[in-house]
Amino acid sequence: MDAHAMLCPAKTDAIDTLAERIAETAALLDCATHRLLTDIRLFDEAEGWGRAGALSCAHWLNWRVGIALGAAREKVRVARALGTLPLIDEALSRGEFSYSKVRAMTRVASRENEAKLCELAR
Repeated sequence: MDAHAMLCPAKTDAIDTLAERIAETAALLDCATHRLLTDIRLFDEAEGWGRAGALSCAHWLNWRVGIALGAAREKVRVARALGTLPLIDEALSRGEFSYSKVRAMTRVASRENEAKLCELAR
């Protein structure tokens, strides 16, 4: 512990509490992202975007939700991939992996290497 922390233990406790809250909020966001991606996958599979006259699910996300088209395409790609990768999907649903980590893993993941990727990600 540094000298400043020894002189200000209340500040150190507050910083530790803040750090925990940040980590908890990030995990909650990852859980919510899982829900969003699952809904996107189901919406895309049902071609719900076509009811609004959109060209694709990504175009619909861009129009309806305001996600930039490139980012929307990536969300659709990741959502589709999660439908075939149950271990990664479950880890994201628990907030164990961030969207950034999942996004990277789904670029190379397969049923054969999924368990190993999850092990490395942890």
